[in-house]
Amino acid sequence: MTKAIEHISIIYNPDAGQPQALLKSFNRIFHKAGVRWDLHITNENGDGERLAKQVIADGADVVAVYGGDGTLMDVANGMAGGSVPMAIIPGGTGNVMSVELGIPRDPSAACSLIVNPQHILRPIDLGRVENRCFMLRVGFGLEANIVRGAGREMKDRFGVFAYLMSILAALSQPSPAHYFLNLDGKEFECDGLACMIANAASLGVAGLDLADNISITDGLLDVFIIRKIDMEELFSMAARVLGSPETPDSLLHWQVSKVQIRSDPPQQIEADGDLIGVGQASIEVLPLALNIIVPAGN
Repeated sequence: MTKAIEHISIIYNPDAGQPQALLKSFNRIFHKAGVRWDLHITNENGDGERLAKQVIADGADVVAVYGGDGTLMDVANGMAGGSVPMAIIPGGTGNVMSVELGIPRDPSAACSLIVNPQHILRPIDLGRVENRCFMLRVGFGLEANIVRGAGREMKDRFGVFAYLMSILAALSQPSPAHYFLNLDGKEFECDGLACMIANAASLGVAGLDLADNISITDGLLDVFIIRKIDMEELFSMAARVLGSPETPDSLLHWQVSKVQIRSDPPQQIEADGDLIGVGQASIEVLPLALNIIVPAGN
């Protein structure tokens, strides 16, 4: 049983949607539940972390976040290791974490979940890359190029199709690299098109996961090297996602708690949809570092 909620602070990314209908939902649902609420708006990267620390210091019982995965990551930086739970109100072009945790996609339903006494708190792992937390994954190469290609202007014009267009463009111009990895103290080298360090399994569609043995609560990160991509390999990966036990030859996979990676030539690096650097990174898991409000049974 969770602590009674008296005060919800909402951190709102205005790029994630129009506020008028949402404000009405917030007021209707939270007022009916007898819960005090306030709203804090982000303007740039880093505001989520700053605002989370501020509202927790001011006594918020729950920090609710409306935005995409990048906004969630920003806010998580201000909450990691604390006892105040996060609530997710899905917004933005994509919100993979809401799919991972079974949180309703509809914002009104997500708000109702927060004040539903039957909800539960689920502690989840976070990752940390160069002193910055992430919730989903870090990508070198291919995934970072997709993020770069699906910028704000493209997402505003085409929505989720911006990612499809960027994926096709990235696949048409692959950029191979040589990876130097330190996996929990063991050295490894290989060639590939991309490296992915995953904390969560979901690809943003219910039932569609990177691998069936990835857990957001196991205290481990899953490191993947994608060595090649062609139509045969894409079908092989798709079959694995849909239940085939075979691991395609194009995919290397390890489970570790710490990893250091360097790419030659230096590749772009992204974390939860934000570009964060080039060429090299040190990454570790933070076991059970954040509590999330989720439906009972999830």
